[in-house]
Amino acid sequence: MTEGTTTSAAAEAGDTLTRLEQEGEIAADYLEGLLDIADLDGDIDMDVEADRAAVSIISDSGSRDLQKLVGRDGEVLEALQELTRLAVHRETGDRSRLMLDIAGYRAKKREELSELGAKAAAEVKSSGEPAKLDPMTPFERKVVHDAVKAAGLRSESEGEEPQRFVVVLPA
Repeated sequence: MTEGTTTSAAAEAGDTLTRLEQEGEIAADYLEGLLDIADLDGDIDMDVEADRAAVSIISDSGSRDLQKLVGRDGEVLEALQELTRLAVHRETGDRSRLMLDIAGYRAKKREELSELGAKAAAEVKSSGEPAKLDPMTPFERKVVHDAVKAAGLRSESEGEEPQRFVVVLPA
C-alpha cells in the first residue's frame, strides 16, 4: 500500500465515523422529542458498533415505562427504529442502518439468540442433519448466522418475510 492510499483509507474511515456519529446525534434528538411527547424518562446513549450507529434508551430507575416502547416481542421497538431511521434519512438524505435498543431488550435478545445459534450448531454437528429454526426478524437472523459461523458451520435464510427463517447446515 502506498502512503497516499493509506492516508485516503484513514480519511475515509474518519468520514464514516463522523457520519455515523452524526446519525446518532440526529437519532438522539428525535428520540428525546418522542420521550418528551410521551412524558417518559430515559437517557440516550450513543455509540458506533460494527459500522452502524447504535442508540440506546436506558433508565436509571429501571422504569417499566420504557417497556411500553419495546412492546410485545419487540414490535414497538422495531417500529420506533424504522421511524428513527426515517428521521435520520430526512436530515441527511442517506439511508441509515442505525440500531435502536430500549431498556436493554436487544442486548438480552442478542445473548439469547447467540445461545440458540450455538445450540442449533451443536445439534447439527451431532446429527449431521440440517436444522430449521422458527421465523425471525432480520436482526434476529443476523445474530443467529453469526453464532453459527462462530461455531464453524454455515447457515442460510429461507422463506419470505415475515416468515423468513434460518436453516443451519452441516459442514
